[in-house]
Amino acid sequence: MIKKTPTNYPRKEKSDIIYGIHSVKEAVEAQREINKILIQKGISKEGFEEIRTFLTGNDYVVQYVPIQKLNQLTSGNHQGIVAYVSPIVYQNMETLAEQWLEQGVKPFILALDRVTDVRNFGAIARTAECMGVHGILIPSKGSALVTADAVKASSGALNRIAVCKTDHFKNTLFHLQQIGIRIAAVTEKTKVSIDGANLRGAIVLILGSEEDGITQDLLNMADLRVTIPMDGATSSLNVGVAAGVAMFEKSRQERNR
Repeated sequence: MIKKTPTNYPRKEKSDIIYGIHSVKEAVEAQREINKILIQKGISKEGFEEIRTFLTGNDYVVQYVPIQKLNQLTSGNHQGIVAYVSPIVYQNMETLAEQWLEQGVKPFILALDRVTDVRNFGAIARTAECMGVHGILIPSKGSALVTADAVKASSGALNRIAVCKTDHFKNTLFHLQQIGIRIAAVTEKTKVSIDGANLRGAIVLILGSEEDGITQDLLNMADLRVTIPMDGATSSLNVGVAAGVAMFEKSRQERNR
């Protein structure tokens, strides 16, 4: 319960904070993208019951915070609830990928497996837009979402690239495979150098979390695994840097056809 691409994707204004029971209820009923809900600790029984009624059956990230926190975020008339609403409209990757293929476009897709740092996410999106990525795929849970901080870190690129959020990350990737889009996992768990692999054509580049990389089940389904060769003593790259290197290599191969 409580618990290079077209630029005409539907967008909202900058990140919104909405507050008050009626306003948040309307956002829930309108199925707006809500990143997080803050509820006042010690809220009245009546207020909690009213909130619980419209949140039941929805799987939002909910935090209970002191009233001072809500007062800082609002003018004070918050009725014990604040919601962070996404500044963009998330797209459906399966639908977009099929449309791109029908239009003769060979999709270049970036899939981020549990990348949680919003600034890393924003920086990756900035590079992705520069490198001609058509869309970014993220899981609904355990991932950084599009927030004001992410948009700022992306220098606005998140307003110019399709971002697709899915409850079924692996299934979406499997669907992309089934319609002819190869999946390449960028990982340390291979000896195949990225500059020796064929990244041309329709492809998804998967990059994993900052802590433990790509999950094993996604590695198992990948059509190819590639690694970024390194000569120094440091054992790994920041995920944002690794993403930039991988996207550049894909772009380089396309230019040198």
